[in-house]
Amino acid sequence: MPHLDFSQPPFDVLSLAERQSIRKNTQIRYLAKNESLPAEELQCLYVVIKGQIEQSLDGEFVASYVGSNHADGLNNNDWFDSRRLPESLTKDNKLDPESTSIQPYQFRANEDTLLLQVAGTAIDKISAQNHLVRQMLSDKLPERLKALRQRRHNKTLDPASYTNQQEVQQIMLQPVIDVHLLPVHIVDANDSLYEAARIMTKAGLKHVLVRPLHGLSGSQTAQHETRLLLGILTDTDICRAVSDRQDPAITPCQRYANFNLRTIKASDEIGDALLTMTRYRIHRLPVIDKSGDVVGVLGQSDMLAHIGHHSQLISIQIEQAQDLSSLDTAVELIGRYIRAQHHNGVKIGNISRMVQTLNAQVFTKLWQLIVPDEVMANTCLIVMGSEGRGEQIMRTDQDNALIIRDGYRHSDLAQFSDTFNTHLATLGYPLCDGNIMMTNPMWRQPLKQFTAQINLWFSNSDPMHGIYLSAILDGEYVCGDESLLTQVRQHLKLAHQQADPMFVRQFARAALQFGDVNQWWQKFVPLLGGKSASSDIDLKKAGIFPLVHGIRTLALENNVLDVPSTKARLKGLVQVDAMTQERADTLLEALEFFMAQRLSVALSTDDKHARQVDPTTLTALERDLLKECLAVVKSFKNQLRQHYQLEIA
Repeated sequence: MPHLDFSQPPFDVLSLAERQSIRKNTQIRYLAKNESLPAEELQCLYVVIKGQIEQSLDGEFVASYVGSNHADGLNNNDWFDSRRLPESLTKDNKLDPESTSIQPYQFRANEDTLLLQVAGTAIDKISAQNHLVRQMLSDKLPERLKALRQRRHNKTLDPASYTNQQEVQQIMLQPVIDVHLLPVHIVDANDSLYEAARIMTKAGLKHVLVRPLHGLSGSQTAQHETRLLLGILTDTDICRAVSDRQDPAITPCQRYANFNLRTIKASDEIGDALLTMTRYRIHRLPVIDKSGDVVGVLGQSDMLAHIGHHSQLISIQIEQAQDLSSLDTAVELIGRYIRAQHHNGVKIGNISRMVQTLNAQVFTKLWQLIVPDEVMANTCLIVMGSEGRGEQIMRTDQDNALIIRDGYRHSDLAQFSDTFNTHLATLGYPLCDGNIMMTNPMWRQPLKQFTAQINLWFSNSDPMHGIYLSAILDGEYVCGDESLLTQVRQHLKLAHQQADPMFVRQFARAALQFGDVNQWWQKFVPLLGGKSASSDIDLKKAGIFPLVHGIRTLALENNVLDVPSTKARLKGLVQVDAMTQERADTLLEALEFFMAQRLSVALSTDDKHARQVDPTTLTALERDLLKECLAVVKSFKNQLRQHYQLEIA
């Protein structure tokens, strides 16, 4: 009889004893064409040796599982756990609170089919002892995606290297409090620079924190004093005072301290601290505990020594670039960084957010090389679309705009914008096909005209206006006067409040316009003459866009408009009780799976857009997760359809 292939998931992580146990509890199961698995046999895990099984729910197609006779070029057979319930489709759905009781899937043979049937009790016993098997067969989508990331590690790295890279990944997820923190030393704002320098020297530090003039009395402890808004004074600030010919003995610290202080929570991840330092070009972050007290100061050198990360080196390369050629070198380093991080199994969300930060530095440096300081001070450069959301990893296209301070004019603004977009294209960021760039006068306007344009978008049913509104909702600051973008976001809230209540309902339609997920997955159903000629699935249309736009719509409805990223929007929706945390986590994991698949396509092919994935090139585990993520999209679209009472199929 055929035997289980222990070189393929989920059986390739079994010990010798576990393999023997599986063999004892495995038997052949034959299904004739159109025969279904009876309810009493939905307690097993099945491997399709030959033939084809169609999975459905209440008569509606869900997925197809095939054997080796339908899998040209595949080195594994599809498998499915018949015990898995469609909880991800109906559970925890605040948009559809009256969901019906969960029904099991149905499995029917589309042709004479041969299966290996593994007893569920044997699988449960092994899962209780083997966490890798438990992850791969989990009911929770995030757990199965985690298993996939771990498997990619094992395949691409030798054991020693894998251990080292796993350590790096785990370190990035550790809380900031795990890093050696510099001690807290506080001076009063009216203390002299000399006194601050004396404390720095004695403590062996290059900074002190500065208490504002309205601080607490000297009898209170430093821990309680740090509840106040603090500033920071560095040795560089003291050198600046000396160069200004100030007398350190009588010059107060307040005159040279920086009170626009960035901080980080002790519970935040080290990766978040790295992003903050990289984005704002700072070297020290006061660390705040749950009580609001400063428990230490995170120094950049200590953090870099702790994690051995190299994105900071790219940041330095960008900062030191003096021309387009040297900036191009830095951009190429970003590409290598993406490939290395993906190769090492770093979670796609962490990669994309760091890439967004590095890209923003590239855009800032390029704009600085082009425009005079007065233009920088009177404009705000923003990026939009996936770049604005922090979800664009490949350099697909540009989406940018320039908000101009009311009353400011410069005769060369159009030329500056054209040069900027052209140079970005030279660096490998393609021009936007939809012309959503600041070379387009519509995306290069004074603040007042920008807000008037937003009013028009909210009051008109033109489909293009929905696209434009989506773009500006995803807007993220790059450089210049950030207050201009803040005012745009404030106006978005006001314009939405004044808009027709039915606007959001119409806005949601776009998330449903690409049709049912079934139509996409059925492309993979093999035909009698072999594989379908058009089996590829468009990851953007079938997965990414419905999730992104649907979540964007819910965020608009609930006035979650201060953040452009899908992750932050989901967090905001949970906070306003519009979605449960579990549902938000599932949607985010599905989105990041699609993003990771796109990146894999981009790194392994010449497809610059990297939208199409051929399911026959995926492993059985990847195909299973793709089906599950597409099912998550389908359920989310159904929720949107019901919530907004839309009839689009």
